[in-house]
Amino acid sequence: MRVDRRAFLLSVAAAASCSWKRERNSLRRAAQYLWEQQAADGGFHSATYGLLRSGRSLTPFVLGALLRVPDATVPAPPGAIDRAVAFIRRHTSVDGAAGVAGGDADYPNYATALAVAALAAAQRRSWTADIAPLVAHLRAQQFSEANGWTPDHPAYGGWGMGGAIRRPPEAGHVDLSMTRFVLEALRASGIDGSDPAMTRACVFLRRSQNSDGGFFFSPVMPALNKAGQVAEAFVSYGTATADGVLALRAAGVPDGDDRIGRAIAWLDGNHQPDGVPGFDDAESPEASWRTGLRFYYAAAIARVRPQQRVRLPLQADDGSFRNANGRVKEDDPLIATTLAVQTITRAGIEPVVM
Repeated sequence: MRVDRRAFLLSVAAAASCSWKRERNSLRRAAQYLWEQQAADGGFHSATYGLLRSGRSLTPFVLGALLRVPDATVPAPPGAIDRAVAFIRRHTSVDGAAGVAGGDADYPNYATALAVAALAAAQRRSWTADIAPLVAHLRAQQFSEANGWTPDHPAYGGWGMGGAIRRPPEAGHVDLSMTRFVLEALRASGIDGSDPAMTRACVFLRRSQNSDGGFFFSPVMPALNKAGQVAEAFVSYGTATADGVLALRAAGVPDGDDRIGRAIAWLDGNHQPDGVPGFDDAESPEASWRTGLRFYYAAAIARVRPQQRVRLPLQADDGSFRNANGRVKEDDPLIATTLAVQTITRAGIEPVVM
């Protein structure tokens, strides 16, 4: 049967145009929903989780995603960005820890890293002065020689939750996700791969990568590795592996490096469009890590491998997204919608139920 090449190309172009319009509409509705959640104090406050009600870590998280949405799609409401920036400044302590001033700590290293990235993206007149104490604080939080840690310690080069400086032998909670966000913040501040903080971090990243190329969550606390352990090795899984690639890139490792190449090969070989690869499907859907981290994985894989398609749950009428699985707080629409915005902005993913 003879195919009309011109008609075929026109049909492909029409389908691509239709998909682009749906994606742009989804992004517009999601971004509008997020801006509508901004409170009078400039912050974004969870109505789902008490720990996140203060908005100290959520505000830079949401703002950072919204700043990547093209103005032509959804312009920020008048004064909204400045109100969010002012909120971040008000809740930063004198020593540069975001999310702790005026109250209890709210994931301080995570909040501080997100604040640096958001302030850098906002590019307000004083942003370089604003982030200087935050960057200094993050540097001081690294498990480094300055705090008594050596390359022989599993925590060396990484970052934990934050708070009081930890010294050997008690590292506390140290993980790959926190380390990735701090490294990306340092990169956004202008620090390059030759900096000692970056070279130390590569030691931690090397310890977090398996021989199969995939990554796991923590070489410090075995119980944190969500996919479990086989023999002496922790099982690789998708969110950790995507985090590993993003952390390596932030640390200045080029894409041609074998560490990144092997990790991307693992992701390409194990990718799942509707969940996180690497987990045993025997878990119940309500408690599964595979679906509980669905939005986080989509946002990360959209940056690492945008050609890998993902499917997100159906967008609500108000423009929000929500994960029915609340294992890692993705049932909070502020969190899920922010991750969906990151996903669509990065890779043009169409968020539909399949």
